[in-house]
Amino acid sequence: MNNKTDKIIWREFINEREDALSFIYHQNVDFLFFYGKKFTTDESLIVDVIQDLFFYLISKRENLGETDNIRIYLLKSFRRRLFENLKKKKKELEQIKEYSIEPRIVFSVEEKIIFDEEESEKELELKRGMEKLNAKQREVLYYRFTCGFDYQQICEIMSISYDTARQMVSRSIQSLKKYLISRGFIFVILFGRKKK
Repeated sequence: MNNKTDKIIWREFINEREDALSFIYHQNVDFLFFYGKKFTTDESLIVDVIQDLFFYLISKRENLGETDNIRIYLLKSFRRRLFENLKKKKKELEQIKEYSIEPRIVFSVEEKIIFDEEESEKELELKRGMEKLNAKQREVLYYRFTCGFDYQQICEIMSISYDTARQMVSRSIQSLKKYLISRGFIFVILFGRKKK
């Protein structure tokens, strides 16, 4: 399976090849789980949404469209389902606005800052700079630099236009740079992972 393209694996899944289903599931389930934790701490909800997603895919596979990037396909579907579930859950507790669900994107460098007692001043300032960005800006930077997605993939996941995605990334970086320069940092390595 590893040598096949996503398009071929997806086609085999649609044609009810169980090894394709198993491969897709095992290649993506952990990623989806940790992605879900960026939005909620309710792990049982995340697991339920993943199960619902795969149940849907299995039951409707003959009607599914083509894809050449399975992870993006799953991520987009998972994100939409998770948001629907979070909204439903919050509505049960209280009446809230539709857009009050904000991703709590935590970058690996932030996690390091939290758990590393020898935090550097540079990392602290980067964390502070990230906190000054809004939730959507942190989310788009997460997709771009932590996940390594290209702009087209970000557009698919966030349901935004290509230009909007580029502008959001550019403005987020500019805001971060502006903050860091104002704090006396001229050069900072912003993100831990390189783009794939």
